Order: sequence, then C-alpha cells, then structure tokens
Amino acid sequence: MTALTVPAVLAEQAARRGDHPLLVCDDDRLTYADAESRSAELAEGLLALGAGTRTHVGLLYPNGPDFVVAWLAVARIGAVTVPVSTFSTNNELRTLLHNADIEVLLATPSYRGRDYVADVPRPDVSLPCLRHVVFDIDALCRLRRPGNGQGDKEPEVRPSDRLVIVHTSGSTSQPKGVIHQHGPLISHLGNLNELRRYTEDDVLFSNSPFFWIGGFAYSLLGTLLTGATLVCSNATDSAETLDLLEQTRPTMVNGFAASVAHLAKDPSFPGRDLSSIRRGNLWPIMPADVRPVDPELRHNMLGMTEAGSVCLASDDETDQPEHRRGSFGKPVPGFEAKLVDGELWLRSPYLMEGYYGRERHETFTPDGWYRTGDLFRTDDDGFFYFLGRAGDMIKTAGANVSPREVEAAIADATGLVAHVLGIDDAERDQVVAAAVRVPRGEAAPDTDDLTASLRTRLSAYKVPRRYLFLSDDEVPMMSSGKLDSRALKELF
Repeated sequence: MTALTVPAVLAEQAARRGDHPLLVCDDDRLTYADAESRSAELAEGLLALGAGTRTHVGLLYPNGPDFVVAWLAVARIGAVTVPVSTFSTNNELRTLLHNADIEVLLATPSYRGRDYVADVPRPDVSLPCLRHVVFDIDALCRLRRPGNGQGDKEPEVRPSDRLVIVHTSGSTSQPKGVIHQHGPLISHLGNLNELRRYTEDDVLFSNSPFFWIGGFAYSLLGTLLTGATLVCSNATDSAETLDLLEQTRPTMVNGFAASVAHLAKDPSFPGRDLSSIRRGNLWPIMPADVRPVDPELRHNMLGMTEAGSVCLASDDETDQPEHRRGSFGKPVPGFEAKLVDGELWLRSPYLMEGYYGRERHETFTPDGWYRTGDLFRTDDDGFFYFLGRAGDMIKTAGANVSPREVEAAIADATGLVAHVLGIDDAERDQVVAAAVRVPRGEAAPDTDDLTASLRTRLSAYKVPRRYLFLSDDEVPMMSSGKLDSRALKELF
C-alpha cells in the first residue's frame, strides 16, 4: 500500500477487496465497496452543506458503520474529523464543540439510553463556529450541490493535509486536541502493521472506542491499510458478544483487557470455541495455549494520542524472563526515544502536528523532541520500563516511590487491582496510599497480613501506610474511563 491519503487508500482497497468485510459490528456488516460508495454519497451531502477543505466535522457515534462511513466521507473532502466521546457529559460536549471549533456535527440520535437529540447543543452565540447539527445521515446523503454534474470532483487531498483531531483523555487537565495529518499517520500505522504482523488475512476484534486514538488509528486505520476485517461489539449481553466472536473467528484481539473480563465470567464461556485467536492482549478471552503465564511477563505497549497510537512495543509476543517483567519494549520504527531526568522524550516524523490552538514551540523543543511527562527506566538491553507520570511520583521522607511498582506488588500478593497515590502528610511530605479493588461479595484482605506480605516485596518506605478497599462501582472514574485521582484522594 503506497497511498498516503485516506481517500486514496480507500479507493485502492475498494478496487482490490471490494466484497471483503472492512467492519463487522454486531449485526451490521460493511464491505470495502460499501464503504467507498456510502462515503461518496455522504461526502456529496457534506459538500452541499458547505463543508470542505479544513472544515472541522465532529462525529458523535459509537463504534459501527455510521462512524466509519462518516469518517471516510469527511476525509475524502479534505475536511478534518473530530471524534467526540459518547461518554461526554453535556458540559464536556459543549466545551469540546467550542474548543475544537467544530462547524458541522454528525451525531447518532441516541445510544444506550442517552438522548443526544435533547442533549447536544445547537448553534448559538456561545458556539460561534457551529453551523449544523445532523442526526439524519440518510437525509444528508440525499443532498446534492447545486448544478453538480458528472464532471464535478471532490477536493484534492494531500498527505500533508490534516486528517483528524483526537482529544486526549487525561485525568489531570482538560482534554487537548491532537492534530494528525494523513501521510504521517498512515506511514506510522503501516509500520505498526508490519511490527504486529497484521495482514489482509487477519480478523481483528477490538473493544477500543473509535473516538480515542487506539480505536481510531491502531484498530480502524490499521485495518483499512491492510485490507483486513475489524470486529467490534456494542452488545451489553456477554453471550451476544461471544456469539459474534464465534461467528467471525478473530485471529487477533486488542484493546482493554479489563473490559472483556465479564465475557470470561459468562456461564457459557467454558463451552465457547475461541481457538481462532492467536495473538493480542485481551488475555481473559484468549485460548490457554496463547495466554501468558503472567501478563506482566509479556511486553506491554505504550500508546499515546500524541504519537498516533503505539510508540513503544515489541514484536516478541512470548513470555519473557523474570528480569524483563513489566517491559514496554523499545521504540517502534520511525521513533527516537531518550530519557531526560527519567522523563521519556520522543522524536519522530510521525508524531502529531501539534495541539490545536497552541503554538509549536509550546509543545516541542527547538530540535523537535516531545516531552511525554511519563517516567521510565531502561535496562542494559535497551528495553523501557514505565515508572509513572512525572506528576504522580510519590515523595515520601525524601525518597521517590513509583505508584506502578507498588500496584504490581499488590497484584502479585493478592491478585487484586490497586490504585496507588501519595497523600499529603505533615511529617513525611507524602505517604503511600493504596485503594484496592475487591470484587463485590468477597472479603477484603487483612491490612496487617497485606503489609507483611508487601514488606517481602518492597522496601519499607514503599509499603502503603493507608488502605481503602473499594468495589469496582465505588472507584471514582471520569467520563473518559480514566481514574479520577482527585476524587480518590478525597475519599482518603
């Protein structure tokens, strides 16, 4: 695949693999030919609406054909896609529409009980750029430009044109709009496809939302580039999702492992045939012969919106020796990485163009390095190990403590997920505190026994001095799906 714009890639794949499914989402199926024809109709409607090159078009859809067709239509007229999270509150929706200068919003009328027709803001003085909110995509497809004839063409799209503005889901500040261009993002995903051996013969199941970079780039764009099939599900019933997996026979799985744990707990799971799955990171649903002995002994991946998805990884998907526990691999092709006072800095032609509304010098060093804010260490073989966010390191009695290290020790001792953070303390500056998730109905660990166990795994100053035991629904989360650290500190 040599094309470096999304419209060119789509045209090539539609001609080469027209009848092959690009997307299967529950009962919906979208072939490459369908994607080409349907996005062409919608592109014509968008042009008739007045959208065009560099117009910011918001997409408020769950994973599915509507999102894919809308994204492709926006891309083929040179406009800029701005995915909008279906988790967004009303205030967050208004803020994003304003800050991203969205001019046209294409939205689903409703999703999982949410009435977007009622919730989505309409054009008014507080949203000076917003001109159209469209819920009826079929009606938009029927629009035609005045006097449009066979000779009229879509605008030319170049590799340097902006493709998408994806918003970060950070828990410490307002989401930032990250700009990616056609050519760099396509080139990056082409490299990642080779690294993970993703080919047109594969079927990928992913539970990553398309409105975040993992779903948008690593799953959706990556699939389009290779000509494979992407499978997703919005079903709330575990059995329905398992039915879909048995029908589609995915060869790869990717996304958030914790979000498929409920599938493995379904009563029908032991009798399911998921033997087609050979690679990926959704451990709970992977066959026993490809599942890791311990997930911490498989290379992790570091993905970030600014890097266009994955920037640290490894092509070795086998269990690693104990001394490599927690490895995040090495920089992927096209990326340079270095540690400055422990902070990971990245440089690459595939990095974001920048943050929307910010000057380049506010984001990059003069020689092009991006400071990630993530703290890492490396070993003698050049593998990277995540220690935490720069602002998350705990300072206790003059010593630094990595929350991730303590979380890993608690998981090893109890099998439970923990969230570790620093709590202000007059004598020690901060003390280490751990909120431990305990499944509802199960007994919480004894704190004295847990402390004794952790003292065999950690230096004394790293052992938590305060604990909270919470069920999953008691852990404060943000609408982005990330932990609300501020609210958790309030609980302590």
